This record gives sequence, structure tokens and C-alpha cells, in this order.
Amino acid sequence: MYSFFVDDENIVDNYAYVEGDDYNHIKNALRMKEGEIIKICNKKNGDSFKTKIEKITDTEIQCAIIEKMDSTESSVKVVIYQGLPKSDKMEYIIQKSVELGVYSIVPVEMKYCIAKMKNHEKKTKRWNLISEAAAKQSKRSIIPKIENVIDIKKLCEEIKKYDLSIVAYEKENKKSIKELISNKNKLKAIAIVIGPEGGIDESEVEMLEKNGAVCATLGKRILRTETASSAILSMIMYEYEL
Repeated sequence: MYSFFVDDENIVDNYAYVEGDDYNHIKNALRMKEGEIIKICNKKNGDSFKTKIEKITDTEIQCAIIEKMDSTESSVKVVIYQGLPKSDKMEYIIQKSVELGVYSIVPVEMKYCIAKMKNHEKKTKRWNLISEAAAKQSKRSIIPKIENVIDIKKLCEEIKKYDLSIVAYEKENKKSIKELISNKNKLKAIAIVIGPEGGIDESEVEMLEKNGAVCATLGKRILRTETASSAILSMIMYEYEL
């Protein structure tokens, strides 16, 4: 079943209305017909519905809601604070993290970042389009938002609002992710901080720890920055969903 997202105002009574790019995709690329079944998700609140295409006009697709579907979202919101990597790696991180259930991703400028952010608005828009495509493919109930780039000082402020903030740090060899996320009843929101290609500087780690973050090891081997988020999200998915 194909999956699409619509704005809250496009769900009225027992109908959902698909417009814009998704309208063109359904009509011209997929060549779907009246009577076919698709999944429609509300961008605002994540409500998901099984629907039947009832009418295809010149501007919109009218879908009759058959039933509400169960959410595909985890009980814990995981936000990745990703040290800004090279562009192609960031796109990979977004795609795989969305598939594995991330709630949102926040790029962070750190001391050892090789990449420098240019054309912020254009880049962020592209990243959010990649997130939406991955959300559709993986049948997510929401589209994880890719936020604007922040610096390490802003990150230190933000991590205070989470039940648990973890820094994936190669020099930590005692505390494990498994140990930190084992208390499922108390964790509703988790922040994960991952360094860029060059890693996280010790002074940045100290700042994060002073503001409540906990360092954790990801195992005996050093992971690439584009691998770390997938590894952590897989561990959390196993603990909370499987």
C-alpha cells in the first residue's frame, strides 16, 4: 500500500484530499485509478488512515476514509544531534535514521566538522524532502523534521529538556547504550549526540557532560559518523519495539 501525507485541513469529515506533487505522483507516475487503496497520514498529528480513491479531478484526488490505522511510531522520541558531515553522508544519515524511527534530526556545527554549511535554507529544504521520501517508503506516521543547524552552545541548552541525553564517544569504554536505555518506563524522549568525521573534541564533551549528557560506548569498534546513528537507533528499536 502506497503512503502519502496531507495537511490537516485536507482531511474533512470522512474524506482526505491529495494535492500538489503527490497528486501528480499518484495520477501520472503511479497511474492509480479510482477504487485503489492508499494510506493517508495527517502531517499535523500523525493520524493514519486506510483510504480508497473515490474521485480523481484535474486538481485533487478525493479519498474516502475506510478506517484509522495503528501508528508506526515508537513510544520514545529519539532526536539525533548530528555533527555536520559531508553532504552525501548527511543524506544517507537522514534516510536511514528515518527508516529506523528517529523523531527529528538536528545538524550541529562542531570543532572537527570538515563540512561547512552554505545555502542553509536550500540545504535544509532538500534534507526535509529526503526525510519525507524515506517516511513514505517506510510507512511512517510522521515526517521527521530536519531542523536548522545549531552550534555546540545551543546544543548544551537543548539537551537539558530530554529524559536522557547520550553522547556517542569513542573514548568511553564502560557505560553502554544498552545500560542507559534499559529503564523503559521513565524514558519518553532521548537525545543522541554524534560527532562528525573528525569526532567530538574533549572540550565539547566536557561542556555536554556539565549540562547533563552521559557518554556511552557503541562497542569495541570505531564506527563512522554515518554508521553511528543507525547502530544506536537499531539498539533502541530492539529495546522498545521488538
